Amino acid sequence: MAEEFLSPIDMLLDESNTDNIKLFNEENEEVEFEQIALVPIDEKVYAILRPTETMEGVADDEALVFGIEEIDDEDCLVIVEDDAIIDKVFEEYYKMLKAEGIDVE
Repeated sequence: MAEEFLSPIDMLLDESNTDNIKLFNEENEEVEFEQIALVPIDEKVYAILRPTETMEGVADDEALVFGIEEIDDEDCLVIVEDDAIIDKVFEEYYKMLKAEGIDVE
């Protein structure tokens, strides 16, 4: 039986999925990311993803924030570059962790 293809967004939104997400960069090279969290803010959903391999401009312990945006009638994951949104996403993520009883500095 053929394995059903799930888009990266479908994989993220599937609460039972813990597989890494594979995306393509501007050079059409595959980059694999570990799922950290989905964070809903103001009717938008953001994903916190950490690259599984060294990525230029990203520290080994650093994660990136992606937003789901519609491009050419298709939902796409786009890196968020607005520091205010990134700060808000991580602030909300830390609140979610604290609500789960996880101590966050």
